[in-house]
Amino acid sequence: MDVQFLGGAGEIGRSAVLVDDRLLLDYGMASESPPQYPVGDVDPEAVVVSHGHLDHVGAVPALMGAGDLPPVHWTPPTRDLAVTLAEDTLKLHGSTPRCPFTETDVRRLTQASRTHGYGETFEAAGYEVTLYNAGHIPGSAHVLVDDGETRLLYTGDFHTGRQRLVEATTARPEADAVICESTYSDVTHEARESVEQQFVESIRQTVWQGGTVVVPAFAIGRTQEVMLVCAAHDVDCYLDGLGQRVTKQFKRHPEFLRDAEALRGATSGTRFVNGKAGQRHRIAAQNSVIITTSGMLNGGPVVSYVPKIRTNPTNKIAMTGYQVEGTPGRELLERGRAEFDGRVMPVSAKVESYDFSAHADRDGLLDFLGNYRESEIVLNHGDRCGAFAEELRADGYDAQAPELGDVITF
Repeated sequence: MDVQFLGGAGEIGRSAVLVDDRLLLDYGMASESPPQYPVGDVDPEAVVVSHGHLDHVGAVPALMGAGDLPPVHWTPPTRDLAVTLAEDTLKLHGSTPRCPFTETDVRRLTQASRTHGYGETFEAAGYEVTLYNAGHIPGSAHVLVDDGETRLLYTGDFHTGRQRLVEATTARPEADAVICESTYSDVTHEARESVEQQFVESIRQTVWQGGTVVVPAFAIGRTQEVMLVCAAHDVDCYLDGLGQRVTKQFKRHPEFLRDAEALRGATSGTRFVNGKAGQRHRIAAQNSVIITTSGMLNGGPVVSYVPKIRTNPTNKIAMTGYQVEGTPGRELLERGRAEFDGRVMPVSAKVESYDFSAHADRDGLLDFLGNYRESEIVLNHGDRCGAFAEELRADGYDAQAPELGDVITF
């Protein structure tokens, strides 16, 4: 089995792994400026997508050009998210060369879609493939590929810890080789219960003091997790941005949620913002909690809220996700200012960061890989894959970290 790494090798973003030039595992894009796509030309017989985040599914519609449509296999939530992200990408970049697909390609993608549940084995490009819960977001999957001689496990993104939105991964299928994400290979997450308590106490204090809290959150997964935290602690909040649509989609797939009733309750107790500028202006002036996209402050309704609350030190911006270098969110955390609408604005409001990560940390990765000491380990989806591979080799693993474009034979 020959496996080529077209993206995600030594980097986070544009994940793409090609098996024997036939089966493509993920085909994502990195939301940089300009966007970055996997390298090389591919014409797969079939595609399997691990989950519905942009860096894993964002470029899949580009595979739907003229000719036969390769079937695209995924879970039902991942299918819905893929279409949502494609439509959002077209809205942002559709009239520029930055977007490699069209509205027609997105329509063809729905025709090529084949959905599967966890534990269901199906055929794709001549391989037997099975999806297992990865505990990352609703519908996220480990992908097991079996050619009759070699069993390859592609982890996708996964989490071994507790979240309110989805159950942690417990699947450990037998595998001869494992392609494992390594996003947080040098990080230990603080206990989720402690993070939640600090977050809730902080935003309650701000509202009690008469301030407004803006909570930038990724639309897929993080928004719903924060909603569930707020609902569990009786914190009233508003919801704005793409997270509204994603929340409705998740509710249609209760079997992929840890507690569907809890999400329904959180949704009914959250006030959805209709997107009108006047309503946003009024909400920002209240002492309220506003969950809104984008999570890195590089677009979406958050760019309307932050300038309105930034001058009052009683107000607060509570970051809930990793801030990539070069984004306004990273600039705000490090320098206390950020660029909005072409203007660099100082922010006097308090800025805090909370680790609600949906990825396994170092302990989680080591716990997971402990089940595969006799397997070949390949590390991707991280900015220190080589260093982590070296650490694993020192502990007796057969581990390596490919570079972009490399081919590994199992």
